[in-house]
Amino acid sequence: MIVVATRDFELYHGVVAELRERDVSFTTMEPGDPLPAEATVLVTGSDDVGADSSSGDGDSSPTDADVPVVVADVDDARRAVEEALVYLRGGDGRTIVGVDPGTRPGVAVMRGGIVVASFQVPAEDVADVVVDEVADDPNAIVRIGDGARLAGARIIDELDDVRVELVDETGTTPYLGSGARGMGDVLAAVNIALQSGEELEGRTIEPTEGELQVIKSRSRERSEENRAITEALARRVASGDLTLEEALAEHREE
Repeated sequence: MIVVATRDFELYHGVVAELRERDVSFTTMEPGDPLPAEATVLVTGSDDVGADSSSGDGDSSPTDADVPVVVADVDDARRAVEEALVYLRGGDGRTIVGVDPGTRPGVAVMRGGIVVASFQVPAEDVADVVVDEVADDPNAIVRIGDGARLAGARIIDELDDVRVELVDETGTTPYLGSGARGMGDVLAAVNIALQSGEELEGRTIEPTEGELQVIKSRSRERSEENRAITEALARRVASGDLTLEEALAEHREE
C-alpha cells in the first residue's frame, strides 16, 4: 500500500492524480501520524521531512519510517509516483531507457524492471527527453536500436555522461493487432530496453549514397521550388550539423 503524507496542497493533488491515473491503491495521512500496518512505501514532501515520525514517537521524521520513503517534488509528481511503484513491486529502481530511432522515434523508460513511461517525439527532441529521464540516476543505461544508423548516431552524440549501449534491434518490433496501430515504435523501444548491447562512447557514421538520396528526396518534397539540396548539404544534415529546414534555407541562398 502506498501512503501519501504531505501538508503541501499542490503536491498532494499532483501525487494523488498520478496514482489515480494508474489505478493504484493508496491511502493518505497527516505527516507524523502512525503508518498503517499495510504500508509498503511512503510518499512525502521535502517540507514534511521534519514533521513528527510515522512511528508516533514524535521525535523523528518520515525519513525514519520502516518503509521506503519517496520525497516528492511538487513540479514532478510523476517521477515520485514512478519511484514509489518501483518500491511497491520490489524493484531496485535502476533506470533503463530504450530508444527505437528513426522518423518516429519511440522511447521507453523502465525502472526496477517495469515500464514507467513511454514517449513518441520528433527525432530532434529524443536526446532532451532521455537526458531528463536519466537525470536523477547516475547508474542509468540508455539502449539505442541499431536500425536507423544516422538518427541513432545523432542521438548518441547528444548524450553526455550517460552509459549508452547499441542494441541489435532485429525482431524488436512486435506484431500489432487491432487497435494498436502507431504503437510499434514505442513497443520496440521497450524490447530494446530489455536487451543488453555494446557499450559506446560515440558513434561516427559515414552516410551511404542511399541515405543521402533519401535526405535529398525529402528536401525536394519540402521545397517550395521542388528542388533538392546539394549532396554537401545532405551530408551536413546526415551528420546533424543542420536540420533539413536549415539546409533548405541555405540552399535557397546559394
